[in-house]
Amino acid sequence: MKTYLITLLTTGWLAALSATAQTTQSGSPISGKITYEGMRRIDRSQMRMVVNGQEVRPGSAGAPEAPEGMPEVISFTQKLVFAGTMAKEERDRPQNMMFRQNRGGDNADNAGGPPRGMRMSPPFEQDTYLDLANRKRIDVMTVKRDSTSQIYRSEKPMPTASDWQTSDKTKKIAGFTCHKATATHRKETYTIWYTTDLPFTYSPVADLTPPAGVVLQIESDNQSFKATGISKEAVDAVAVEPPASAKVISAEEMEQVRRKSMADFRQRMMSSMPGMERN
Repeated sequence: MKTYLITLLTTGWLAALSATAQTTQSGSPISGKITYEGMRRIDRSQMRMVVNGQEVRPGSAGAPEAPEGMPEVISFTQKLVFAGTMAKEERDRPQNMMFRQNRGGDNADNAGGPPRGMRMSPPFEQDTYLDLANRKRIDVMTVKRDSTSQIYRSEKPMPTASDWQTSDKTKKIAGFTCHKATATHRKETYTIWYTTDLPFTYSPVADLTPPAGVVLQIESDNQSFKATGISKEAVDAVAVEPPASAKVISAEEMEQVRRKSMADFRQRMMSSMPGMERN
């Protein structure tokens, strides 16, 4: 068996938000949710497969092609939940997914049948919190193994696009007047629509955060986000606060923990699966 791992917004609320920054007229912190519909094209050149314990690119010398049934585009929903000066990103699927495919005829259960594919969750959970007042991103990773888990936390400033170019064009998105801008990220040009009528700064693509304002639509040839709903609703402040029990480490140490977690997971899987791929 071959296995590969691979808006709606009322005018009244808009006015209140613009006039009162992080609090309502009554003095209570504002809270609510922005819902984005997202799309990301899978970059197969960045895929890696593990064959006989070695990472290789699909289609390279001695390596199989990418598994059949691998999607070209991933669609998902992402939300920004905010309360006062804190916020949290929520997604309807993990950021890093693994794709396992059993080719027909490679095992007794699927002998002669069509390829079977399934998605698997990575060996850790990642959450992103935002300190809106101090413009910081707080990454939290929970690594699970057997019946134990360890929570890590790292902080870094919100990055700002270095080549942000504004335009005099505007349009309405989810009830807000948005201004057009362009910026480059990883050699891709993005078209960005952002509003300055919300009392904080945010972008669903972290590296393309505007100098000020909230991005409600952003797109390139390979990914896009568009706000489809903005709601004012009660949000428990605890829900957007990172866990106090998390161990504070640097961003570099966080990446090392992620890589080690993936390596340990692959090693455990290798005993029963000849090959794995992640995206």
